[in-house]
Amino acid sequence: MGEGDDGQSTPVDIDPDAPSAEVAAYVLENHGYLSWLNITVEDLEEGRAVMHLPYQEKLANWVTGTIHGGVTATLIDTCSAFALRTTMDDPMNTTLATTDLDVKYVRPATSDIEVEAEVIRSGTSTGVTRVTVTGETDDGERKVVAIGATTYRLFTDSSL
Repeated sequence: MGEGDDGQSTPVDIDPDAPSAEVAAYVLENHGYLSWLNITVEDLEEGRAVMHLPYQEKLANWVTGTIHGGVTATLIDTCSAFALRTTMDDPMNTTLATTDLDVKYVRPATSDIEVEAEVIRSGTSTGVTRVTVTGETDDGERKVVAIGATTYRLFTDSSL
């Protein structure tokens, strides 16, 4: 995580010159649910975003201790949206509406997870991404815990 002017941690640790860095910082700092998750953006470049979620008991299934699948789905959706925004001329004035969110759970997530989204297509009205979610196993090996794909309807001010 980065540090703000007051020395406190900020939820975004990315190059401020990266595409859509301003959007990522704004969303993570002002969106109640996302800021509650303690997500950090690890990397943001054109057509790609990487996010990190620390393991937190509040996000785990109380019986098994595994991260709830809904949290994983949220991260797939959010990381995809950030990746798509890096391809836009005016990311602050473009609205994204998720029209399809596909998640395939491969194994339980029992540790911090990392989410990497890659843009497959970013057109004038539709965006598509593919996503990989990894976590660390008990023996320290990183393994895929979920894969996903998203489709978005893209709206600019002129198309609303």
